[in-house]
Amino acid sequence: MAQAVVKTDFKFPKQKSIYKGKVRDVYNIDDQFLVMVVSDRISAFDVVLPEGIPYKGQVLNQIADKFLDATADIVPNWKIVVPDPMVTIGHFVETYPVEMVVRGYLTGHAWREYKSGKREICGVPMPEGMKEHQRFVEPILTPTTKAHEGHDEDISRDEIIKQGLVSEEEYKKLEEYTLALFKRGTEIAGKMGLILVDTKYEFGKKDGQIYLIDEIHTPDSSRYFYLQGYQERQDKDENQKQLSKEFVREWLMENGFQGKEGQQVPEMPLEFVNQVSSRYIELFEKITGDKFQKAEASKVMERIEKNVIAKLNELL
Repeated sequence: MAQAVVKTDFKFPKQKSIYKGKVRDVYNIDDQFLVMVVSDRISAFDVVLPEGIPYKGQVLNQIADKFLDATADIVPNWKIVVPDPMVTIGHFVETYPVEMVVRGYLTGHAWREYKSGKREICGVPMPEGMKEHQRFVEPILTPTTKAHEGHDEDISRDEIIKQGLVSEEEYKKLEEYTLALFKRGTEIAGKMGLILVDTKYEFGKKDGQIYLIDEIHTPDSSRYFYLQGYQERQDKDENQKQLSKEFVREWLMENGFQGKEGQQVPEMPLEFVNQVSSRYIELFEKITGDKFQKAEASKVMERIEKNVIAKLNELL
């Protein structure tokens, strides 16, 4: 049975600190490199679930790896090497305190705002008479501030510049990069029979150069619809068929959990955990068009440590 990685506590050469996110553990190596371990943790309703999903970390890391390579001609990215199926080593950069969210369709948070009567999001006007999941004429940028705790907050372009979070000149570059990345992602998704609905990009700066950082176009940060039948479903006011972890949320809701105070996280039976693992592998194959190769996972922690230390010894 594959061992799911839910917790890491490595001691790498010249390690200065660790940042633990919901899914990723990021190790700072001497303010020179970042080692990002993509764990098998899974979150829903802003809660990290107790059970890990075997191969989920590998799926996310390898999707991001592929798309970082496929967009490197648009903007330099932080990735240096992928020493292990679950790990990326990259440049240590100073991150911008905003996330660049781009939306091609009126879905999710944007739709909830629209439905409540708002016709503007992050300073961007939205036309009257739109329906849920309808395509915008042009993709819109709806940036958020990066919250260390709690939820990210919507913010307008003008506020970002006024607050000095990003200079006007650099923000223009971030906008250009974001729209070009989304265009490329949309083209790649289309070839796979998918629609890239919305996504987010994070950027940083090192030696005066802007870098794309973190991960891109994975089901963690992006929403995909199936292209086939999209228009028919719209015409009939039916829900769109999504490629996402929505099925995990549905299972939790069926078992009485929506992340509300006082609710107990239900225990996922092994059969369901394996089902989720299979669905993530399906996601990988659908998004990338590649066959998923399961990494040897019986001694996964030893494997990660060995692979990372060997690569760091070369880099340092």
